[in-house]
Amino acid sequence: MKKIQELLNEKGSRVWSISPDATVYEALKLMAKQRIGALLVIDNTGAVGLISERDYAREGILQGRASRETSVSDIMTRRVVCTTPGQSLEDAMILMTEKRVRHLPVLDDGQVLGLVSIGDLVKSIISEQKFTIEQLEHYING
Repeated sequence: MKKIQELLNEKGSRVWSISPDATVYEALKLMAKQRIGALLVIDNTGAVGLISERDYAREGILQGRASRETSVSDIMTRRVVCTTPGQSLEDAMILMTEKRVRHLPVLDDGQVLGLVSIGDLVKSIISEQKFTIEQLEHYING
């Protein structure tokens, strides 16, 4: 089974981030522009949280908070579930399912190496399974 590091090598390790002092509006604008569903929240000490569209829905708009006046730190997820580059995609998917998260920052010794989404994992696993099926069909058919 493929490891998280291999997935990062394929998809790239670019991580979009925002300051905890930025407004939720700024975060949403950046997510829309980059066509992504979450941003790592970073201050001068490092990663301090994650803000996602889900956070905005649950902690922002449904709580009556205005996105232009609410700071990212007010609605971000502080206890972020993370993974390591050596974890298998299958184990990462299990972790995401158990913790009910859609995005996993990839950390190695406290350093952020990337961010993977459930969509990244599903796409990679499907591709790997498709390759295996093609190899088996080729073997069977000679």
